[in-house]
Formats: sequence, C-alpha cells, structure tokens
Amino acid sequence: MRTVPDDQIWDRIRSEAAADATAEPALAGYLNTVILGHASLEDSLSYLLAAKLESPVLSALTLRDLIEPVFCTEGPVRDAIRADLQAVIERDPATRGYSQPLLYFKGFHSIQSYRVAHHYWVAGRIPLALYLQSRISEVFAVDIHPGARIGKGIMFDHATSVVIGETAVVEDDFSMLHEVTLGGTGKAGGDRHPKIGRGVMIGAGAKVLGNIRVGEGAKIGAGSVVLHDVPPHTTVAGVPAKAVSLPAVSFPALEMDQTLNGKPLKKRGRHREDDALAPEVGAAPEVGAGDEHTTGHPDSTALGDPTQHREPAAS
Repeated sequence: MRTVPDDQIWDRIRSEAAADATAEPALAGYLNTVILGHASLEDSLSYLLAAKLESPVLSALTLRDLIEPVFCTEGPVRDAIRADLQAVIERDPATRGYSQPLLYFKGFHSIQSYRVAHHYWVAGRIPLALYLQSRISEVFAVDIHPGARIGKGIMFDHATSVVIGETAVVEDDFSMLHEVTLGGTGKAGGDRHPKIGRGVMIGAGAKVLGNIRVGEGAKIGAGSVVLHDVPPHTTVAGVPAKAVSLPAVSFPALEMDQTLNGKPLKKRGRHREDDALAPEVGAAPEVGAGDEHTTGHPDSTALGDPTQHREPAAS
C-alpha cells in the first residue's frame, strides 16, 4: 500500500480505525478505546501495550505510567516507532494499513516493548528491565534481552520464537522472520552475540551464533546456522552456512526476497569451480566487473551508535 509521511501516520491510523468501526460494529468499542479515544500514537501504543503486558505483578495502570514517559519524552524512540511502522507497511504485502500492525502484529508490539525495557536497562533499573523482558517473552513469544541494541526501521515478520542475546547489535533497516536466534556459543560471558549490519535480512529459523559480524546488505537463508563472519552484500545458506550468491539488491531487508537467487559468485580458478560455488563464510567473495555494491555507514539508530555496547548505568 502507499505510505504516508511520518507526521501523517497518526491521522491515517485514526481514519482507518473510524472506517473499520463503521464497517464492523462489533469492534467499534475496541477501536474507540485503543485508538479513537487517544490524542497521539504514543498515547495509544502505551495503552495497548500496558493492556497486553499487565499481570498480577504490575497492573495496566502501573505499566502505562512506565511506558508512556519513554514513548512521549524520548525523541529517538518516537522516531523509531514510526520507522518500524513504515517498515511493516513497505515490506509486508499482507498489511492492509497502518492500524493493522499497531493493533495486531506481535512483531511490532515486541519491538516497542523491548524499547521500553532497554530504556530502563540503560537507566540502571535492572530488575524492572529484566521483569519486562520476561513478561514480553510470555506474552509475545519473543525473547529480547534488554541490553541488546536495536536500531530503527525494524521488522520481525510473524516473530514467534525470536531470541536476541544481551550483547547483540542490530543496525537500522533490518528484517527477519520467525524462529531466528541471535545467540551465543557457550557459557562464557562478555561480548558474545552477533553484530548485524544495516539492511540485512534473515530467513525463518536461521541461527546466528557467537560474536561475529554479518556485514551490511547480507542475506541469510532460512534454516541456516551461521558461525563465522558474513561479508557485506553476500547471501549465505546451509548448515554450516556458506556463501552461495550475491544479493540482487543492496539491502535485502527492504525487498524481503526469500530466494537464494542473485548474482553469481566469481569463480576463483579453472580447476576450483566447486570451491568457488560455495566458499566458506568468513572470506569476502570476489565479485566480477559490474557487480560492485554500494556501501556506506549506517544511519544513526534510535538508541545511539549500535556498534558500541553500553553497560547499564549505576542504580
């Protein structure tokens, strides 16, 4: 569907909700309570997430008092909310409007809930951040450590069983599907989780393990197990993952093409064609003339430089 500028998203959401309330009277009360009765996107999202995350431990009212200041006073978080909505609209063909991910997509809900938990982690309110992580996992089946650093323009399609570890870094314009793990490889502490570059797309069920770098514009095939660095603008697949091609576009996350088709890797020798077709991940593939991809520095993310891991502030 056609997107609108960020400053028009809330008006579009209200217009969609009003039309849906007229078309489906059974949902009119719900839509009025969640969207039409609120003055802003942040107010509506705070109400919705508090209602979903409430429990006997923390009431919806208490949670809303914790969530709303993060959304309403943190400019980068407000920008990230809108960038994440735009990402869903632009990349998910099943999406019929801006109100749909706001109301119903647990991938969007889990990312915005993580942003609240991360805020309190950085502020030194560790017990609260860890409680929110646990509750988000229970409600949405998405387990993101609040210490992880995630940029903006993020889409988790379906999202069930996503796991992201404490020292993981995810840069802007990233897409992945359900059952993806960005995890460690053992019990050692320290910096132990993947660093994912801008524009990367990870297919369903893939596991990216260890303190490795997935370069910007890379694509990881569904079901792959990635244990070594992935060069920028390279498609990898398999167990263990190996380079299979070069993506047809600079940032696969924006196109969501799940196939492994793309520009072929340059063959490295007359008698080594079998090796050239499936080089080990970790060595940058050679490209032929005209196959160069544009590269650049990622945009600043919603929470500062995602390549710099920050410890939580002292309580």
